[in-house]
Amino acid sequence: MRHRVHRQSLGVTREHRAAMLANMSASLITHGRIKTTITKAKALRPFIEKIVTKAKKSAAKTEKKDKLHLRRLAMADVRDEAAISLLFDEKVSEFENRPGGYTRIYKLGPRKGDAAEMALIEFVKADDPGYKKPKKKGVSKAKKAAPAAEAAVEEAPAEVEATAAVEEAPAEEVETEPEAPAAAAEAPAAEEAPAAEDEEKKA
Repeated sequence: MRHRVHRQSLGVTREHRAAMLANMSASLITHGRIKTTITKAKALRPFIEKIVTKAKKSAAKTEKKDKLHLRRLAMADVRDEAAISLLFDEKVSEFENRPGGYTRIYKLGPRKGDAAEMALIEFVKADDPGYKKPKKKGVSKAKKAAPAAEAAVEEAPAEVEATAAVEEAPAEEVETEPEAPAAAAEAPAAEEAPAAEDEEKKA
């Protein structure tokens, strides 16, 4: 098993990888930004930031031999004298007040030919304040739970009203039932009245 979680092998040999990162570093120092695949950009970021750290240490040293030693260490990695001179003599002043994070990667989307994810890696400027990630407009769990609780409370009175209406309906039926016998009692009484009148006439 290859335990290489924190390193991008880039699908090439060790020597090829070192040469590739050296060339990309020289281009980044010279031009300030380069466009490459996102995997190569992620591999380049820790590599170039170590070179910048060596340049900062060299600028802080007072003895000439210490400065030369750090410059040679950086030269062994980057392999471009012009790029190293530019970084150690000029660009190092841009990173004096920055304790780390000298580069920034922007995603550019897939490439047309092979759909490889492309990215832009650049040096962060000295006066760059940075940027904040936009907040996602998500609803918190507490806010989601509140409307659900309110809906449950509203449903409960509706159920109580429905049961009350069901209970009142039989009561109304019970009240209407006694009226039928009363009407029946009135009917015989009405029949008895004409009968009494007939008897009086006969008499």
